[in-house]
Amino acid sequence: MIGKTQRFEPFAEAPVRVIDEAGQWIAPFAYNLDDDFVRGMYRDLVRARRLDERLSTLQRQGKVSFVASAAGHEGAQVGMARAIEPGRDWLYPYYRDLPLALAVGWPLAEAIAQQMATRADPARGRQMPAHPGSAALNLFTVASPIASHVPPAVGTAIAQKLAGQGDVTLCTFGDGATSEGDWHAALNLAGAQGAPVVFFCENNGYAISVAFRHQSGSVDVATKAHAYGMPGYRVDGMDALACYFVTRQAVEAARDGLGPSLVEAFVYRYGAHSNADDDARYRPADEVAAWRRRDPIGRMRRFLEGRGLWDDAAEAALAAELKAELDAAVRAVEAAGPVPLGWMFDDVLASPSLQLRKQRAALAAQRDLEEPAR
Repeated sequence: MIGKTQRFEPFAEAPVRVIDEAGQWIAPFAYNLDDDFVRGMYRDLVRARRLDERLSTLQRQGKVSFVASAAGHEGAQVGMARAIEPGRDWLYPYYRDLPLALAVGWPLAEAIAQQMATRADPARGRQMPAHPGSAALNLFTVASPIASHVPPAVGTAIAQKLAGQGDVTLCTFGDGATSEGDWHAALNLAGAQGAPVVFFCENNGYAISVAFRHQSGSVDVATKAHAYGMPGYRVDGMDALACYFVTRQAVEAARDGLGPSLVEAFVYRYGAHSNADDDARYRPADEVAAWRRRDPIGRMRRFLEGRGLWDDAAEAALAAELKAELDAAVRAVEAAGPVPLGWMFDDVLASPSLQLRKQRAALAAQRDLEEPAR
């Protein structure tokens, strides 16, 4: 692993890269990662892409209502996932972060169940798709209002600072979130309080259809860290290892009591903002094609192959393994059956109020409601 004496300078003009598009190691320090570590990262990258593709298929089949594709974001998310300690640190993701959730240990079946809203969904079908959450992993459930999760992340980090256990909060968001007032208020508070939080911006260049140049007068997001008294780092988000090293440095600094950091990863979403969006209306096809040539999965595979850690046989075995895993998970999730309508009344209050009881009775008079599952 990279030693603490090897540091990336904040506000460097060029984004940090450690492997180039050809898969060559170009970092200014010697490569010293464990072989299983980097092979595991590659598996996480491919697994996330296969899930993304399967969810799109399920959406076209009418089994999933909403998909926010993460294809193109996997390198940034898998890289940062390896820099924290799941179950110890807290994670505040946003709706395009399924690869991140999977990489920190969220079970694949739960991810699919949350998208399909069957009985297998731990959220019991009461949260919109692409909104992961896990108490066991300290994974804060994704909130739909953009940037609304950033202030609570700072609150958690301040609590961690007061506890003095060296725990850290990682908070992710897209570039569109940086246009919200919540985002600025949160970063200001984090800087003033020295909160142990790492803010990670996955800048894919568009807030739905609004290009970044129309969102801000700043040349990028990392520059904004100056105003809040914290270091800002630019990193090539299509380079999973670069994202790991930069995030790890920021996490170490937070753990050591040095306060917050802002990391900006330059990524790209290959698909539309969601299945309800037509991205051809606001970005040219050649731009998408150019970014696809920088794909984080292909780059990592070339890196592994160059070091003798991967080959076609390993790729075929991984493809078969992941297909079997996905097929089994989808079957199990579908077999669990649809969520009963009556479940909407469960867990709202510890003891159902008179109003809730009346509402449930009124609905039961029209529809057959199953008894609460628990």
